[in-house]
Amino acid sequence: MTQDLSSRRVVITGMGVISPCGKDLKEFWKNVREGNSAAAPVTRFDASDLPVKIAAEVKDFDVTHYLKTNKAGRFDRTVQYGVAAATLAAEDAKIALKELDPDRLGVVEGTTISGAGSIIKARDSFKSHDDNYRSLHPYNVVAGYCGEGSSTIGLHLGIRGHAMTYCSGCASGNDAIGYATHMIRSDEVDVIVAGGSEESMEMLHAGFCRIRAMTEHNHDPRTAMRPFDKARDGFVLGEGAAFFVLEELTHALSRGARIYAEVSGHGRSCEAYHATDPHPEGIGYSRSIEKALRQARVNPDEVDYINAHGSATPLNDPIETRAIKRVFNGHSRRLAVSATKPVTGHLMGASGAIETTICAMSIYHQEIPPTINLKDPDPACDLDYVSGGTRPYPVRVAVNLNAGFGGRYACLVLKQYKNGNGA
Repeated sequence: MTQDLSSRRVVITGMGVISPCGKDLKEFWKNVREGNSAAAPVTRFDASDLPVKIAAEVKDFDVTHYLKTNKAGRFDRTVQYGVAAATLAAEDAKIALKELDPDRLGVVEGTTISGAGSIIKARDSFKSHDDNYRSLHPYNVVAGYCGEGSSTIGLHLGIRGHAMTYCSGCASGNDAIGYATHMIRSDEVDVIVAGGSEESMEMLHAGFCRIRAMTEHNHDPRTAMRPFDKARDGFVLGEGAAFFVLEELTHALSRGARIYAEVSGHGRSCEAYHATDPHPEGIGYSRSIEKALRQARVNPDEVDYINAHGSATPLNDPIETRAIKRVFNGHSRRLAVSATKPVTGHLMGASGAIETTICAMSIYHQEIPPTINLKDPDPACDLDYVSGGTRPYPVRVAVNLNAGFGGRYACLVLKQYKNGNGA
């Protein structure tokens, strides 16, 4: 008998994190729930002449702990972080991926600049030698595209069914997980490794300085990023990766897997309004939330927690607040909303993935992490942003919001897993 595709539910059975505030799930969650910011002075390059001298960097990372090859160092850091996080997710799920039917298995990665490092290396060597094309390292040519991460994860973990990379700016992580969820629901796969990865680069850091998107509160890095506060002036750039093992529910139950949460809805939208600025009415945010709730079959008043994009830019925060109020109406006053980027940094294409991890852990541990550094709220930002520390709370439904340049928005809805029809 053919299975009713609408009955194929998707659950999270494994999570792996490589982040500025933790290189394993336990350490990561401890720092997020306690509000321990990873922001610090930049060490990866000389930022002394730049207006922004702080970032959230992954420290003391050794890819050979996860990728046993003497060639591991040739990979861009985005690829290294992704392989490490995907490996940790598979270990956390206690799943033998190589023993599964390859046609029922896949990997979906979200990123924005993966491959850029190799492109820069190739260009520099090409321009600095008389021998031109012979000076190019073959690997820099092969790796100079944004799909290298999903390819390498597939090679490393033995995923031979599907390997895709999704790029939708800073909405990429959410969209990768959403696409992976759709693959399971549509009966293409039973198990998929999905998430996002990103590295911080000097060129990217300088570019964000140029468009004044980052905070310039260099004197105290840990309090520099201030979502929803009157004194906000931008984000702290971060890096890292988060990956998940997503499984069709009956597949997970058949092997006795631990279930963190259920992924029940994904919504995306494009405002087609401006290259960098959100629409003043937040229509992209609103539409993505409405689509995700509709797919999840969740009423707005059933949502307990929203992990906001919360980029701490002058434009974003009041517009995101306005969109939440429009969708949730009176219930918006009862919602708990927090922005966790001041702790992790803004991980760009990996933001959706790292913040989906936070939503899943909030559901699993029944606890909502705080928005740190919110001292003097902007009057236009008048929701409950959980500013007083971590909050124990019965989280049954959590929503993750992310926005990307070009007017792209993505929303995921996660539910507490229960037997029967779920939460």
